Amino acid sequence: QVQLVESGGGLVQAGGSLRLSCAASGRSFSTLIMGWFRQAPGKDREFVALIARTGSPTEYADSVKGRFTISRDNAKNTVYLQMNVLKPEDTAVYYCAADSRPVAALIRREYDYWGRGTQVTVSS
Repeated sequence: QVQLVESGGGLVQAGGSLRLSCAASGRSFSTLIMGWFRQAPGKDREFVALIARTGSPTEYADSVKGRFTISRDNAKNTVYLQMNVLKPEDTAVYYCAADSRPVAALIRREYDYWGRGTQVTVSS
């Protein structure tokens, strides 16, 4: 099994930046495709970004393209989400996800393993 622990959330003003981290354990990290999702109050969980095993390719939701960057460090078993130019509408709980199945993770964006989430609040 895979355990995922997110960190780095917090309160930031609009226009500011945050970097989220997700530490993985329990399985060889380099076999995992990693993703970030978010869920705002009263809304469904939505896809934010994903990164393949070697760091490429990456994909982003249209709403975050050009502002967010996903990266990974396989030596540290960690995936990151650098979030710049944050907007109030980015306020949500951000979840890290992992899966080893390319079709599920890269195409269907279906993940078997999930962290507990970290809160990001952007004030206007």
